[in-house]
Amino acid sequence: MSIKVCFQPDNITVEAEPGEPILQVAERAGVFIATGCLMGSCHACEVELDEGQAVCACISSIPGDKPELTINIYEDPVW
Repeated sequence: MSIKVCFQPDNITVEAEPGEPILQVAERAGVFIATGCLMGSCHACEVELDEGQAVCACISSIPGDKPELTINIYEDPVW
């Protein structure tokens, strides 16, 4: 079962498999997510899922509990 993932604010949509790493899906879609430590400690890659939950994209994967997912990317000018 593939999931339709929409990256905002650029409104780029791509199909992904449940459990696929968010950074990998973003890269395949041509979407840049800033990273730092790649271990979830620095929060440079923090994104917000459509239900408002903030996650670190470097250590998170696509959930498999619904057919569509919106990922809101925020760019931190400090990084």
